[in-house]
Amino acid sequence: MALPLQNRIALVTGASRGIGRAVAVELARQGAHVVAMARTQGALEELDDEIRGFGQEATLVPCDIRDFDALDRLGAAIFERWKRLDILVANSGVLGPITHIVHIDPPQWDLSMAVNVTSNYRLIRALDMPLRESDAGRAVFVSSGAGNKADLSPYRAAYAVSKAALDALARTYAAETATTSRVKVMVTNPGPLRTKMRAAVAPGEDPLSLKTPEDFAPRLVAMCGPDWTETGKIYDFPSDSVRSFRGPA
Repeated sequence: MALPLQNRIALVTGASRGIGRAVAVELARQGAHVVAMARTQGALEELDDEIRGFGQEATLVPCDIRDFDALDRLGAAIFERWKRLDILVANSGVLGPITHIVHIDPPQWDLSMAVNVTSNYRLIRALDMPLRESDAGRAVFVSSGAGNKADLSPYRAAYAVSKAALDALARTYAAETATTSRVKVMVTNPGPLRTKMRAAVAPGEDPLSLKTPEDFAPRLVAMCGPDWTETGKIYDFPSDSVRSFRGPA
């Protein structure tokens, strides 16, 4: 019996831990060949061992998401090998400094923008053609509620601004592909999960009170299949709902 994502090619960034790792494992469990990107070679090899443990294979890409020339080369390599990319899960992200706006050092700001925004633009630029060559290209961008909630939290400007920019980037890509391709583009808000990033944001919180990346992964992977029809919207995991983005107040 064929698995739901049998023979689909899926690229996952930030695949070595947390949400990225859980999503990579779930994609592989459902039959996809996972191209796993992260900076840490050892963690990628551990992921590969787990995927091979249930009879699937992965391609490992040890790479810093800020190496934009490498992203261009990766797009070309994916197209040369498979002639398409069926699934992009753009998960890499950084929290950035938790401090007053005026105390953010420019290099910290630039890092947040490079990882959370510019890398995703470069992924789109490098992978648009392979995604369009798929019979059902799917792109899912892992964002946050931080950039679009009514009451923004103080001291997280770099994170909130970069995630708001990511939302706009993904929505624009969705609008540009909606009538010219079979590509569907979604944003997702995982909400608070049991991750290192969440621990940094809320150090006094009981992690056992939170859902895990493994709880979230099947919901994200549901947006990666050929039968997914929504585009330009956000899937909110805390409410388990697909929502349209709000208009200006």
